[in-house]
Amino acid sequence: MIPLTLADVVAATGGRLHGIDAPAAAGLVVDGPVVTDSREARPGGLYVARVGEHADGHRYAGAARDAGAVAALTSRAVEELPCVVVDDVQLAFGQVARAVVDRAPALTVIGITGSSGKTSTKDLLAAVLGEAGPTVAPVNSLNGEIGVPLTVCRVAPETRFLVAEMGARGIGHIDYLTRIAPPRVGIVLNVGTAHMGEFGSREAIGRAKSELVAALPADGLAVLNADDPVVAGMRSATSARVVTVGLSEGADYRAVDVALDHASRPSFTLEGPDGEAEIALPLHGEHHIGNALAVIAAARECGMPLEQITAALAVAEPASRWRMEVTERADGVTVVNDAYNANPDSMGAALRALVGMTPGAAADGSAGRRVAVLGSMLELGEESDSEHAGVGALAAEAGVDELVVVGELARPIAHGAAEAGLDADRLVTAPDADAAEAHLRDTLRPGDIVLLKSSRDAGLRWLGDRLAGQMEVPS
Repeated sequence: MIPLTLADVVAATGGRLHGIDAPAAAGLVVDGPVVTDSREARPGGLYVARVGEHADGHRYAGAARDAGAVAALTSRAVEELPCVVVDDVQLAFGQVARAVVDRAPALTVIGITGSSGKTSTKDLLAAVLGEAGPTVAPVNSLNGEIGVPLTVCRVAPETRFLVAEMGARGIGHIDYLTRIAPPRVGIVLNVGTAHMGEFGSREAIGRAKSELVAALPADGLAVLNADDPVVAGMRSATSARVVTVGLSEGADYRAVDVALDHASRPSFTLEGPDGEAEIALPLHGEHHIGNALAVIAAARECGMPLEQITAALAVAEPASRWRMEVTERADGVTVVNDAYNANPDSMGAALRALVGMTPGAAADGSAGRRVAVLGSMLELGEESDSEHAGVGALAAEAGVDELVVVGELARPIAHGAAEAGLDADRLVTAPDADAAEAHLRDTLRPGDIVLLKSSRDAGLRWLGDRLAGQMEVPS
């Protein structure tokens, strides 16, 4: 990270010193990692002692010291380490992160939000910008009040680009994150029904997402999805320049002549301000086209030539686990593990990717099957049952060969599929992941493609890992 003295931490947070006097704090440099998990502490680092639902971080200050941390940020005094004591550790952590950003005047911050696709787009943009200069991006989905500061505090003096994934569970959340990492470029991917239970309406979700572009400076850039009317309407929420991306006619960066290969990997012709270019993505699913277009627009704004961007896109690989993670087993079964999280929009994208894949041949020469294993989607509020039923109907209409519905909360998926005409012999319900695993191990055969998709707490990502355990050739 960019070095800070403990006195700088005090100045940023308004906290008080304990276990060290002011002159010594002015000479104590924090230049190692800033962590919230004592097991991740390293020499020179700062340990942020949070009080969580299941553990009190103050109890682990000694472990952080033993691992090399030189100071702690706490809400009460600890004796194991010099510490800065504050009223609110979460708020103070954000203030420390902002102090890091303020010491990096040449840093370009790109913020990304949307109901789905944030992490995949973040990974893609980080891979592309990494070709132009040192880039910091979140690990997995660190996109909240703790995750964004953790990412920001990895910024080093040589870092040129910071990609900040910004999630929201309510109005004001993204605005808060933009004050920690003020973006110069803001990407809004889509507005769907994720977290409908917290927000209450799609319009409220849209207002929350628009906080990203509202925070942009007048000389900044908003990258908006032309195919999503709510996102396209955010033009009025920002004083920054706006470019649009999508399949729609009139988009500034537009994809035409879209094609998918046998593994549902998309290619298309880009029409944009720099002319045309042929783009081929190594990622699975047509939904990555919009993500790639947003990445192209942001990378151009960061000064990268189009040729360098397209070359980087052609070799970009997923950096975060359980996002369309495709494994070809030695026995000829293909496992698609996309079960890190789920909402109705991402469920639809995953199902379309599945049916776009060409199964292999079984030992008897017959074609393999496309099997969808779907679990619950959380935080949908009163619309939960109807949204699950809608996913089931989509699975039936898309033409999956077998649908396995896992868990009681997901049961409306089965109802929706049955009502949409999916035959009973192609529909399986399982009470839990163990039962689903037993069924799949008995029935999967060479040539089959099996997709696993659910919200994180449904646990299907672990089932996907077990099914992919015979991995030999990752794709």
